Amino acid sequence: MRSAGLLLDGFGRVREAVHAAVKGLGEDALAARLDPEANAIAWLVWHLTRVQDDHLADAFGTEQLWRAEGWRDRFGLPFPAGATGYGQSPADAGLVRAPAALLLGYHDAVQDRTAALVAPVTDADLDRVVDTAWDPPVTLGVRLVSVIADGLQHAGQAAYVRGVLGRTGG
Repeated sequence: MRSAGLLLDGFGRVREAVHAAVKGLGEDALAARLDPEANAIAWLVWHLTRVQDDHLADAFGTEQLWRAEGWRDRFGLPFPAGATGYGQSPADAGLVRAPAALLLGYHDAVQDRTAALVAPVTDADLDRVVDTAWDPPVTLGVRLVSVIADGLQHAGQAAYVRGVLGRTGG
C-alpha cells in the first residue's frame, strides 16, 4: 500500500464514524447539548467537515466546496464565509442546526473531493510545504494526518454525545 492509500483509509474512517454518529437522528437530537457549553453533534460534524474542506482546499490550491458548491447558502449559518468553527463561543456553536441529510451531504461531498485530491499523491508530494506560518513549516503529509486526527477526534466526540443522548432519552 502506498502512502496515499493509508491516507485514504484514514479519511474513510472519519466518514464511517461521522455516518455512525449522525444516521437516523432528527434535527433536535443533532442539536442537543449535554450542557449549555457543550458541542452538539451538528456542530461537531459541521466543524470537522469545514476544517477538512478549508485545509485541503488550501493545501491543494482549490476552492472550498463550502462556497463553490453552495453549501454555505444551504446551511444558512450567521457566520463569516470563512468560518470553520475555530474560536467560536458556545453561543455560536449552539447556532448550528441542520438535518442529517444536509450534514452528511456536505461531509460526503468533502470526502469525495478529498479522495480525488489525495489518490494521486506520491510519497515525494508529502514533503511539499503547504503552510509556512508554523515553525517548522507544515508539509502536505503533516497537514493531511492532522486533518484526519482532528476529524476522528470530533467524530468520536459526536459518537459519545449520541451514546449519552441514547441513554438519557435526549
